[in-house]
Amino acid sequence: MHPLGLVAQGTLQEYREVHLGMEVRMLLVGDSARTDRAAVAGYDRIAELEEILSDWRAGSEVRRLEQHAVGEWIPISASLRDVLALALDVADATDGAFDPTVGPLTMLWREAKRTGIPATDSSVADARLRVGYRFVELDSAGSRVRLMRDEMRLDLGAIAKGWILDDALATIRAHGVENALIEAGGDLVVNGEPPGAIGWWIVYHGIHGDTRVLCTNGSVSTSGPSVQWIPGTGGTRESHVIRPTTGRGTTDGHEVTVFGNRAAITDALATALTLVPPAQRQALAKRYRVSYVEGRLVR
Repeated sequence: MHPLGLVAQGTLQEYREVHLGMEVRMLLVGDSARTDRAAVAGYDRIAELEEILSDWRAGSEVRRLEQHAVGEWIPISASLRDVLALALDVADATDGAFDPTVGPLTMLWREAKRTGIPATDSSVADARLRVGYRFVELDSAGSRVRLMRDEMRLDLGAIAKGWILDDALATIRAHGVENALIEAGGDLVVNGEPPGAIGWWIVYHGIHGDTRVLCTNGSVSTSGPSVQWIPGTGGTRESHVIRPTTGRGTTDGHEVTVFGNRAAITDALATALTLVPPAQRQALAKRYRVSYVEGRLVR
C-alpha cells in the first residue's frame, strides 16, 4: 500500500460535454458501464444546477428574480439559497470587493467583448447605481430573498461554477466512481487518483512559470486575465474580473490560483484575492482555509 492510499485500478474514461458556456471534461476511473452511468448523472446534475444558477439563461431561477418588484420577498430553492449565502459571506469578508450583484456591469463587459467597443463612462456609472451586495436581503431560514434596488441583477459566475463542480463530483461518487477529475474553465475538482498513479498532476501558472502539484482530493481554481479578457486602453488586458468600485475589469494582470477542499470556495476566493489589497490576502485565505499562489503578471 502506498502511503497516500491504494493506487486506482481500472480504465481511465474521458467524457466531454458543453455546459456553463464551456466544455466540461470528466476523467473517471472504472469499467465503462459504471463510468458511463456516473458521467450521465454528473452532467444531468450540472444541467439541473445551471437552470438555477446561470445568469446566461433568461429563464433560470436567478434571472427570474429580476421579474419581481423591489423589496418583494421571493421564495428560492435550497441550491440558490446556499450559493447566495456563501457569495454574500465572501462579499462581506471583502467589504464588497467580491460582489454577486455585479450583473449590470457584467452585461456591459460582455457587450464590449462581443462588439470590441468599450463601454462608455456614463453607461458604467449608470450600471454601478444598481450594484451593491448590501441591497440583497437573504432569509435563509425561510428560503427567500429580496432585492432592494431597482433593476438589480445577480451574477453568481464567480462562485456558481465551483459549486456546480462540487455537486457533480458528489453525484459521480454516489454512482460508485471514487477516482475522478472534473474540469471546466479555470476550475477543477479531483478525488482519488488515475490508474497507475498516486494522484492527479495539476499544472498551474506561477510567477516563475508553469508548476505541477499532485492532488488526491480537493479543488483548484484560477482567476485572472489569461482566463477571459478584452483589449483595454494602452495595450492592456481588461479582465472579466470586475472591480465594483470602478465598474471595469481589472487591468493589473494579477492572477491567483487557489487550492482548497471545495471548488465553491476556491472559485470565489480566486476572484476575491485578485480584488482585495495585498495586505488582506493572507487573512482572507486563512478565514476560508485555502492556500494560494500568485500567478504571472499578464501584460
